[in-house]
Amino acid sequence: MLGSLLRCTLPWSPESSIGGELGGRRWGRRGRLLGTAPRGRDRRGGRGASLGKLGGVLGVGGADVAHGRLLGDAEQPHQLEGVGTRVRAKSALYVADVFASVPRKDQRAKGDCYLRGLMLDGRRKSIQAMASRLPDGNEQNLQQFVNQSTWDPVPVQRRICERMLPLIAPTAWVIDDVSLPKDGRMSVGVAPQYCGALCKRANCQVAVSVHAAGDAASCPLQWRLFLPKEWAADTDRRTATRVPPEITHREKWRLALDMLDTLAGWGMSPPVVVADAAYGTNAHLRAGLAERGIDYVLAVRADVSAHPFDVRPVAPDRKGPVGCWPQPRYRQPAPSVAALAAELGREAFTSLTWRQGSRGELRSRFAAVRVRPAGKAVERPIRSAASAEQGWWDGILPDCWLLIEWPEDAEAPTDYWLSSLSADTSITDLVRLAKVRWRIEHDYRELKHGLGLDHFEGRSWPGWHHHVTLVTAAHAFLTEQRPAPKVLDHRVGERQALTLNVKCLFLPGWVASD
Repeated sequence: MLGSLLRCTLPWSPESSIGGELGGRRWGRRGRLLGTAPRGRDRRGGRGASLGKLGGVLGVGGADVAHGRLLGDAEQPHQLEGVGTRVRAKSALYVADVFASVPRKDQRAKGDCYLRGLMLDGRRKSIQAMASRLPDGNEQNLQQFVNQSTWDPVPVQRRICERMLPLIAPTAWVIDDVSLPKDGRMSVGVAPQYCGALCKRANCQVAVSVHAAGDAASCPLQWRLFLPKEWAADTDRRTATRVPPEITHREKWRLALDMLDTLAGWGMSPPVVVADAAYGTNAHLRAGLAERGIDYVLAVRADVSAHPFDVRPVAPDRKGPVGCWPQPRYRQPAPSVAALAAELGREAFTSLTWRQGSRGELRSRFAAVRVRPAGKAVERPIRSAASAEQGWWDGILPDCWLLIEWPEDAEAPTDYWLSSLSADTSITDLVRLAKVRWRIEHDYRELKHGLGLDHFEGRSWPGWHHHVTLVTAAHAFLTEQRPAPKVLDHRVGERQALTLNVKCLFLPGWVASD
């Protein structure tokens, strides 16, 4: 599986297909030389197979592969052996560093084995499937390490963050959630709920995550498993899945704030937080970020209300000489952001490019205005805080940016964002940050389709968190192996591609333990 991400191209391209290419030759799934690789899409590849498998080059599972030899290619290039040795050495150092908090040597060895299983070829990344591919894989040992062992995943997660944040130099942290379809009702956190993977209500788990996103790379920093309300009082299922007593139902936006608090406790703070409308529409999340002094660029629904910037509240006259003066109020109800956008007109929108896509520039029309978000969820905490401090509130709501997207071919604006960034922030920066959320979707695609995030077959709370931590560790290692700058790939137009050295696909000794 190392080849899946070491040879991947961002965004996806026909060049990154099953088997991979080296020196103009095409290699099959079992490591056989298929001949000269044609230009364009591999007939067995395509977008669904763009995470080309390492087994397609190494032929994972055969005795020849266990000793670093390629099936059908007896003369392996000598220089590739050196590359493989270096990457294997990097892996050993990485495991020693990231799993330094795991107390026992045999547990660290199992962690190394599990990581190799995640990064090697195979459609399934369940423990049984991975153990069958690894010469040193023992299914019972791996089951015990993930599901029963008491090692703490939190220090491992912290060490991953400490390594990855300086490497990625993120421009933003992205909040989102991912759904993991499940059968039955005894896996921890499973319930009938909206499943994004299936685009419908289905039986699934939902995990909320925070990712660091930079211009060239991204990675998950924190995870929280969402526990539906029905699990809060279900003693039998909680006991069976070993859910800690202190874990209760918490809304997803609260889980997001909890993760930010955890990271802050580790001395890590985001440059800005980005999220989609499922989170940004929630005024409580926006208030929580503001209380923590965290800037944000959050997508919101079209029906979110806001007052124009220059509208001010008016204090009604007091009726009679007795009693308190009434609080100032806005005379008119706050319009929706869609109504505010419609008032601007097409001439207020500017055409901007935010990045290079696989098919050229990604470009659309945008406008940005200052507004004052309204609503009871916004006003109540502000009024309470002001009344507690000074006994009076002037009624003026805080202002922020409203960013609006109106594509050239659309009849009306399509997307809206609220941002707490300073008033001198350029619209170009607002657009660039608003559009960085695509990186978390890319991470989910790699984590699920390449590293088996959703292949865990255990049912327990500790087991799920162990598996997710190990998947995150595998993803972080592969991200470290990518070159820092983007490489211009001229084969697919003038796009920026993050292309990794194909030589790293050939890793003698990667499967066999040293």
